[in-house]
Amino acid sequence: MRFTGSSISRRALAGLLLAAAAPAMPALAASRTLRGTVSYRERMALPPGAVVEVKLLDVSLADAPARSIAETRVYGRRIPARWILRFDSRQIEPGRSYALQARIFDGDRLLFTTTERHTVLGGGQDDTALWVQRVAGQSQPVAPASSPVGSWRLSSLGRSQVPVSIATTMEIAADGKVSGRGGCNGFSGSATIEGGAIRFSRMVSTMMACAPDVMSQERGFLEGLNKVRRWELHRGLGLVALLDGRGQPVMTLTRQ
Repeated sequence: MRFTGSSISRRALAGLLLAAAAPAMPALAASRTLRGTVSYRERMALPPGAVVEVKLLDVSLADAPARSIAETRVYGRRIPARWILRFDSRQIEPGRSYALQARIFDGDRLLFTTTERHTVLGGGQDDTALWVQRVAGQSQPVAPASSPVGSWRLSSLGRSQVPVSIATTMEIAADGKVSGRGGCNGFSGSATIEGGAIRFSRMVSTMMACAPDVMSQERGFLEGLNKVRRWELHRGLGLVALLDGRGQPVMTLTRQ
């Protein structure tokens, strides 16, 4: 069979058109890896079904929930728990902030969580040695104490740690008077303590305006005090947990 130049050109042109019409192949994922450990300071063993979870979070927006980029899980009771987290580097954007969060679960129960910020991918050394603290109300029983009177600094709201750069403090006096700073504004009020029960009055606060992340934490703290019904003190850790009526943590504070 003989082919003329024009027929070859037509065939070549048809091939080019088909190639142009074909869908583009997606670019291969640019995989990167972070490695580290999860540890805690308590002298206790994890239950047999414990799971260690590590997440890479985008924490750029102070007034919005952190966005999960990737996560990994480690099964077993060995502490320190060694983890490897793989993620797509195309999801990492210049100028944004990223951090690691570690939690330990026993089924649906949260046992431990990070309470400090572990910054990564910021151009410096990645903070991948993660330390977690025991969560009040979900852990082993602790010895009761007579009173939560003292000076405290907010460590976590609900299940989420608060940034160490924002200082929310509260002092509970022996006569029940309460005072402190939400991070921007000073506040005062009172607390009624009866055994393991505690209720806070409505707090009176100054009305200054600060950065959005500071105001968001302050608002969450003051609103959280209205939900508190019980308290638990962890003497060895210097922590007090303020719980709602169902025994769920509203916030955790460390002694100053």
